[in-house]
Amino acid sequence: MKKKIISAMLGIAMLGTLLTGCGGSDSSESKETTAKATEVEKTEASGGDETTEAKADDAAASGSHKIGVSMPTKDLQRWNQDGENMKSQLESAGYEVDLQFASNDIQTQVSQVENMISGDCELLVIASIDGDSLGTVLAQAKEKNIPVIAYDRLIMNSDAVTYYATFDNYLVGQKQGEFIEEKLDLKNAEGPFNMEIVTGDPGDNNVNFFYGGAMDVLKPYIDSGKLVVKSGQIEKADVATANWATDAAQARFEAIISSYYSDGTNLDVVLASNDSTALGVANALAANYTGTYPILTGQDCDIASVKNILADKQSMSIFKDTRDLASKVVEMVDAIINGKEIEGLDTTTYDNGKGIVPSYLCEPVFADKNNYKEILIDSGYYQESDLQ
Repeated sequence: MKKKIISAMLGIAMLGTLLTGCGGSDSSESKETTAKATEVEKTEASGGDETTEAKADDAAASGSHKIGVSMPTKDLQRWNQDGENMKSQLESAGYEVDLQFASNDIQTQVSQVENMISGDCELLVIASIDGDSLGTVLAQAKEKNIPVIAYDRLIMNSDAVTYYATFDNYLVGQKQGEFIEEKLDLKNAEGPFNMEIVTGDPGDNNVNFFYGGAMDVLKPYIDSGKLVVKSGQIEKADVATANWATDAAQARFEAIISSYYSDGTNLDVVLASNDSTALGVANALAANYTGTYPILTGQDCDIASVKNILADKQSMSIFKDTRDLASKVVEMVDAIINGKEIEGLDTTTYDNGKGIVPSYLCEPVFADKNNYKEILIDSGYYQESDLQ
């Protein structure tokens, strides 16, 4: 009986192939027939009890599901790593991947996401340039029942966002603040200490968490006068850096040095939210600052900043292992495609203006000159030669 069924299906598949050759292109009927023949063979071989879940897993493994991955830019090292890690791990899991980088241009990202939707992507993973800019295009995704995972940057004011995958960004800021608190011994020292603040793009919702986590630690010392921000630039809007751009951070910080620290006044600490802004600060310090070198924080462990850490031009950087986050996103994709539940989600913290978005949070750690080898080299994230 088995042989008769398989022979009949193969005969149909061969006829479909002949008809396709006459038409000059593959037809959906031919593909469907061939797939059914394969399915019959698998079912017969397993005794006819293949489950729906197993079929879904086989479909994922065969590469029949297409996933769109939208990253904001190639200009920052971390987004290159995030995008390539995601693509590699999704392809290893059997998915077809459409990876696009948007050159930090909102309209480019909108167009790329539109193309992913029209190009039959079944799920979208998006690290947005501006969290408020994708509402219209994601409404198209929702109309087509395409799930959306916001990647490391929460997409705001859209009910099309299914999940959020990120690091605990409040904890990032908190760790930066606690590092400063410990290094200056703020709990015991009399002070005062001079501090300046540099955060990131105001359109990135993560800024709220980086800034909030750090300031919850440091603001009491500012209020008491133990930390003094001589520029007076403390509010989040005043310390923002468009596109997290190094040159923008450098230009602003050069102006701060000229106005408040050109007479030899010491700058004791700079709270920089990430490595691209920290690099701008380091460049400005190298060009114009003559006082004692300050404590300087960062985030992402970019190669340039790790080199600066080894050269005592940056004090620390928060390490967010994007391999771990990519792995979790692949798990989330598998669960969504196969109709399974995603466990371990935060369902209280991240409100995008349309409601709480269930979120998975990876935990960051800090790296400095004392532990960088264990965290970055021994883990295989970098080779020692990368830091020469």
